Amino acid sequence: MEIAQVDPSLRAATEKAPVLKLENGFNRWMFATLSGLAPGTRIDGVERRIVRRDARVRVYTPSEASGAGLLWIHGGGLVLGSAAVDDRMCAETALATGATVVSVDYRLAPRHPFPTPLEDCANGFSWMLRHAAELGIDTDRIAVGGQSAGGGLAASLVQRLHDEGVSIAAQWLFCPMIDDRTAANRTRDAEGHFVWNNRSNLVGWRSYLGDRVGAPALPRYAAAARREDLTGLPATWLYSSDIELFFDEDRDYAQRLAEAGVDVTFETISGAPHGFEAWAPDSDMAVRLVARARDWLGQRLG
Repeated sequence: MEIAQVDPSLRAATEKAPVLKLENGFNRWMFATLSGLAPGTRIDGVERRIVRRDARVRVYTPSEASGAGLLWIHGGGLVLGSAAVDDRMCAETALATGATVVSVDYRLAPRHPFPTPLEDCANGFSWMLRHAAELGIDTDRIAVGGQSAGGGLAASLVQRLHDEGVSIAAQWLFCPMIDDRTAANRTRDAEGHFVWNNRSNLVGWRSYLGDRVGAPALPRYAAAARREDLTGLPATWLYSSDIELFFDEDRDYAQRLAEAGVDVTFETISGAPHGFEAWAPDSDMAVRLVARARDWLGQRLG
């Protein structure tokens, strides 16, 4: 991929973005360690609380809470990242929407492969429900969201909760990583996507699923795009960029949701590398995207 395909406003930031090269074990260890050591950020007007008993979550309560709630799941290709990295995203979302945000610090693959990360997210949701009265959350006004790998875990968790008869107000998915079959398609390696390419994608999915990546069938909830029947899933906001690796799988999932009768808002961003709203959050494109996303979420959560 050429830098000319990137929107001019993002080119300088794209050229400074780290090249992960996750096939290298030392690089994986280094990036995972650094993301795990992130100090976090505090935002005025939001109380942040870190919980380590019963569940590993960070709770963001805005000074003017609306009674709504959001379970948030961070990204990192299933092998990197931590809840602390998303402090700003979660706190500013709480401020903008009035929702109390619970962010899950799930354990990472390959040390903790499927289903452990998803179980951690489910445990975070259960913790949120158990403490809803204490948190001032109306359990009928909870959304589940996430970015990249976190978006994929969010989509899988929503499917699982739906099957268990739990009502979710909305799902909020930022460039989600939802289909292992993309990683299994080795012809996509040559496309050389910025920030997250298909070689790193294969590392992430293999760390999570082992040798089952691209198999004809997977266990339920292992990859959200594998689910055939999407009927009855909650209203969905989903974005992807037309130059990122996940665009085809994300667009297909949005189309299938709509065909199943789900209320879907799918935003296509032009010329933005994967996850740009996380590593270039102050860019005009990111500010506008996240504002639209928060407006949609606020409306859904009432």
